[in-house]
Amino acid sequence: MTTAPRILVVYAHPMHNHSRVNRRLSDAARSVPNVRVHDLYESYPDFHIDIEHEQALLRDADLIVFQYPVQWYSMPSLLKEWIDVVLEEGWAYGNDGTALQGKDFRLVATAGGDIGSYQASGYHGYPFSAFLPSFQQMATLCGMRWLTPFVLYGARDVNDDTVEAHAETYRQYLASYPESTAVNDANGSAAVGN
Repeated sequence: MTTAPRILVVYAHPMHNHSRVNRRLSDAARSVPNVRVHDLYESYPDFHIDIEHEQALLRDADLIVFQYPVQWYSMPSLLKEWIDVVLEEGWAYGNDGTALQGKDFRLVATAGGDIGSYQASGYHGYPFSAFLPSFQQMATLCGMRWLTPFVLYGARDVNDDTVEAHAETYRQYLASYPESTAVNDANGSAAVGN
């Protein structure tokens, strides 16, 4: 009998209780039996990260998901701190740093701006993909397979039906992983929103 793949969602939202979209997305992920949603702000409100514990969670996962709201074209500060201290040289990369090799890695992000604002002629002046190289390089350096990000644009303004549809697509993706990954990557970018 084959065991279900293990999925770790590293969730970073500094104001989870005030989040309409990310809270719903994390609830959808929690509804999938083989998914562990690990809330960094709940676990480490003082930013003192238990490195060994975090590395054990990563070691046990087949798919690693970073779920977060985009803040200043990047990630919330605790997720950055987590990357800095958990993904150590000699463990995640470098000589003997093979702990994450072969694992799948995906971003699940919410952006306040609509998809039109993430264009050369839009408010932000660049497509969303222009803000992803540091994540892509992190995945490459650690030997992980970069999967197409799953982004909800215009998260502040989308209606509840759009949020529910996005959450359900996310849940279905997690529930059908790894089969869903092959379909998603063949179709290219996974983006929803106005």
